Amino acid sequence: VAHPFASPCRAGVRARVSANHPMEEITEGVNNLSVTDSNKKNRIQVSNTKKPLFFYVNLAKRYMQQHNEVELSALGMAIATVVTITEILKNNGLAVEKKIMTSTVDVKDESRGRPIQKAKIEILLGKTENFDELMAAAAEERDVGGGEEQSSRNTFFVLGFLFGMPVFVCLPGQV
Repeated sequence: VAHPFASPCRAGVRARVSANHPMEEITEGVNNLSVTDSNKKNRIQVSNTKKPLFFYVNLAKRYMQQHNEVELSALGMAIATVVTITEILKNNGLAVEKKIMTSTVDVKDESRGRPIQKAKIEILLGKTENFDELMAAAAEERDVGGGEEQSSRNTFFVLGFLFGMPVFVCLPGQV
């Protein structure tokens, strides 16, 4: 049962302070605060401005190796980046979708000083049956690579973004 004066929220504790016992109520609210899933060890909060796309792809692979699944989460314009990461992992045979959750959250708009609603997505990905084999093969290819084999690989570059989605250019290697 939730405490009537405090409710856990993402940024901390909201508490109604009465004139009679302000510190008691705040202390009780903090003591009753339970850490929700915002501190999950396998969650990646994706931004479309802070890190390159393949940083998140590689991080998601590492999290799946460690935890067998990864949760990708994003707000607003970064949702397209989460979908792209998911599709890259699925198309490479590394991940399967376990759960997709969408919602809206209130985010404080610093310029207006009032909350605005933003779309939110959370995608839970699990390892495929052959994830470990594919990762081992990729690691072996990196270790053994070089010379002729190295030059025959295609190279992908992000050219830019169109409607929030990355546009890739493929430069084929010399055969």
